Amino acid sequence: MNRLNVIGIGPGKRTGMTLEADEALRQAEIIVGYSKYVDLVKPYYPDKEYLDTGMTRETERCRAALALAAGGKNVALVCSGDSVVYGMAGLIFELAGEYEGVEISVIPGVTAALSGGAILGAPLGHDFAVISLSDLLTPWETIEKRLRCAAEGDLCMSLYNPGSHKRADYLRKACDILLETLPASTVCGIAAQIGREGESVRVLSLGELRDTPVDMFTTVFIGNAMTRDIGGKMVTPRGYRLD
Repeated sequence: MNRLNVIGIGPGKRTGMTLEADEALRQAEIIVGYSKYVDLVKPYYPDKEYLDTGMTRETERCRAALALAAGGKNVALVCSGDSVVYGMAGLIFELAGEYEGVEISVIPGVTAALSGGAILGAPLGHDFAVISLSDLLTPWETIEKRLRCAAEGDLCMSLYNPGSHKRADYLRKACDILLETLPASTVCGIAAQIGREGESVRVLSLGELRDTPVDMFTTVFIGNAMTRDIGGKMVTPRGYRLD
């Protein structure tokens, strides 16, 4: 069939997938992905063939998916959240010219800024920025600049990859940068294990956030000047008239 669908699976549970994503996974012969994401979909599609790789092997994974599709298979490459937002779609298109005859489709999914925002309340009700704190592919100096610009522009922020064993202090560093511009009382939120076992949320101040431990399965939300804690929910009003 020579088809490759790059699929955003949302948070991971089946009810968090779009109908289009579910249908594409049903039609696929082979499902390719990072091992943790493959494990999320295996229970729902037990009859499929699977190929998984570990962290930092993205190029290998994409080449394998393209090669399988070029060989006549209907292939699904799964990405957590959305297939474009920090997903594999861009890399697939970069490599696609090396593999003839592959029909590529990108199927979007619910990214963590949206799924995490939903369980926190409504933190992204106005203009916002999505920034990854991982410096594996982006120099930390660039991340610092983006944080400062977002803070100076009074943008709400959703921070991906806020910490790991090797980057345990990155959220603290980011908060220190934001505190150069934003007050410590700025309303923030954290959403962990979104849509999975152990899901949790917390609304807190930027000052409190600075010393809060997080991991790769946590998404952090920074409010703007209008963001409020309303009944334990993080809410950024857009400014609609209330009368």
